[in-house]
Amino acid sequence: MYSSHVRRSAVSLLDSGISYSEVSRRLGINRSTLRLWRTDRSLIEKYRDDVCPRCEPLPRPPAPADIYAYLLGLYLGDGSLNLAGDGSKLVWRLRIQCADAWPGLIEECANAFRTVRPAGAVGRVQGQGATEVHANWKHWPCLFPQHGPGKKHDRPIILSPWQQEIVDEHPQPLVRGLIHSDGCRTVNRIRRTGSNGARTVYEYPRYHFTNASTDIVGHLTSALDRLGIAWKSHTKATAGCSDQTVVSVSRKEAVARMDSFVGPKY
Repeated sequence: MYSSHVRRSAVSLLDSGISYSEVSRRLGINRSTLRLWRTDRSLIEKYRDDVCPRCEPLPRPPAPADIYAYLLGLYLGDGSLNLAGDGSKLVWRLRIQCADAWPGLIEECANAFRTVRPAGAVGRVQGQGATEVHANWKHWPCLFPQHGPGKKHDRPIILSPWQQEIVDEHPQPLVRGLIHSDGCRTVNRIRRTGSNGARTVYEYPRYHFTNASTDIVGHLTSALDRLGIAWKSHTKATAGCSDQTVVSVSRKEAVARMDSFVGPKY
């Protein structure tokens, strides 16, 4: 499938008087295809929605940027990229795991897929306690260059300069995506015994994010710093895998700020 900018270039060359044979030689496109495009100009932009923004002659960021930042957060938390089918066609499947306890999250994840790539179909696979939301496309690695062999916490997860520009401009949806994937909003309870022996229970809400990748944790805390949201972290030892870092937001004003754009899962 040829992208719309290739179609436009081919027809522009034909309109300038260059022969079908010469345009075919220059661009490697069959002459019958060139004739079809020049005869039916509607075909030039037919697949515009499926053009990879990173593969245009002048690469551009995915749009809308805020929804991409949210999808990036979901991918960094609970996402993966794998070849679909036999792999010979180099079609990639972007998968996001969503807990069934939060049906609203499943819908929002699917909507983010459709918004970032309107031309693609979004599928779902039911698993044990979770639903995999996925979509196939040859260009997912262009949009998520963090893809690589092995688990994310075993390799560097560095944002490309164009991705960093997006998250710098839209830190809130990135934080929201990360919390919706590998985080939660909980109520912390502290029991204290007074001098008279009476027990008092204090309750307050806080946000938690847990991930074994120090790079992914760093992307979250950097975004929180840009938003002026106070956070703390500690390492949690886990059996059989890398230790995980837990980031918590518990100050009253910080939780209120998070509630304004993240809120509890639903």
